Amino acid sequence: MRSHARFRAAPATTLLAGGLAVLALCAGATPNASAAATKQALVIAGAGDGHGVGMSQDGAYGFATHGWSSRQILAHYYTGTAIGQAPPGAVVRVLIGATVHRIPLERYVRGVVSAEVPSEWPAAALQAQAIASRTYALTAHAGEESKIGQQFDVYADTRSQVYRGAAAETPQTNAAVAATAGQIVTYAGAPAITYFFADSGGMTEDVQNAWPGSTPQPWLRGVSDPYDTGAQAHWKLSMSFATAAARLQGLTKGTFRGIEVLGRGYSPRILTAAILGTAGNTRVGGGELAQRLGLQDTWAYFGVRSGAGPVKPEPDHSGQSPAASPPKPVAAPAGPQGGSAAPGGAAQSAAAGGTLAG
Repeated sequence: MRSHARFRAAPATTLLAGGLAVLALCAGATPNASAAATKQALVIAGAGDGHGVGMSQDGAYGFATHGWSSRQILAHYYTGTAIGQAPPGAVVRVLIGATVHRIPLERYVRGVVSAEVPSEWPAAALQAQAIASRTYALTAHAGEESKIGQQFDVYADTRSQVYRGAAAETPQTNAAVAATAGQIVTYAGAPAITYFFADSGGMTEDVQNAWPGSTPQPWLRGVSDPYDTGAQAHWKLSMSFATAAARLQGLTKGTFRGIEVLGRGYSPRILTAAILGTAGNTRVGGGELAQRLGLQDTWAYFGVRSGAGPVKPEPDHSGQSPAASPPKPVAAPAGPQGGSAAPGGAAQSAAAGGTLAG
C-alpha cells in the first residue's frame, strides 16, 4: 500500500509551511450570521496529493507507460540535471524509533522503493524512484533539524521517505535498484536534493513557492505533468461553514465568512489567502490553510453553496481560472539524458505490466 504524505520528503522544519491560499467568499453577513452559516457549505475542488515539488510518483508512472526511460523521467522533473555516481561505500543514517541505524546505501534503497511505490509498476518508474530515493538519502539532513540530540540523515517515515527494510523488498523493486546501482541525480556536478511526492494533479511547483523562505533551486522548478492521472489527480471536498470555522479557530475574526485567494504559484497551488470574518480578515499562508482544512494539496478552488442551491464560484485574485486547459502531452527528450545513450547508464529493462495502485 502506498503511503501518501501530504507534504512528502519536505524539510522537517518547513513541513507545514507550504504554499496554499484558498478562496471562498460568502454572501454578506446577515443579522443572524451564525444561523446563516450553518446553511452554507464551502465546496472545494482541488488537484494533487502532496507538496508539489520535484517528481510526482503517479506522473512518473504515467511517463513510464508512455515509453519514457528513468533518465528521461528524472530529467523532466529535475530541470537541467544529469546522472552521476554516489560515493563508494556510502552509508545512510536512518532514525528508526529512537535509534539511529547505519545502513549501506544500496540496502537502504532496496528497503525504500517498494515501500514508496507499487512493485507492479513499469521498470522505468521503479528505476526513477530508486535513483530519486538514493539521491534524497545522500542530500537530506533531517538530523540537523532534530531536537533528539542524535545526528541522522533521514527518518524512516514520510517525514523523509518510507523505509521498511528487507520486509519491503520484492524481485521487481530489487531489480530496479540493481539496474541503477550507485546512480544519483546531479546538478552542475553536485548531488541535487530530489524531493518527490504522490500526485501532482498535472503540474509541479517551484520550491520557493511550496515552502516560503526556501532558496530557489534551478532543478526544482514547476513543470507540466501531463500523464499524471492518479487516483488523487482531482478531488472534491465539501464542509459546512461551521466545520470550516472550527478548523480555522484562532484565525477567524468574528464570524467566518469565507476564504479569499490572494495569490497562486507556478501551478495553481495557493500561496496566500485571506480568511474573511465579520470583524476583519486574516492573511494566512497556503500550507497552514491546507493543514487546517484537511486538504491533501494546496491546489484548490472554492465555491459556496447556500442550502440546496447551486455552487457559486468565489472570487480569486490570483487571476488563474479553475477551467484552465489541462497540460498537453510532451515528447520524450533526445540526447544523453534520455537513458541508454547516457554515459555509464544501465540498459532499461522491459517495462513490467501493472495498473496504478491506490
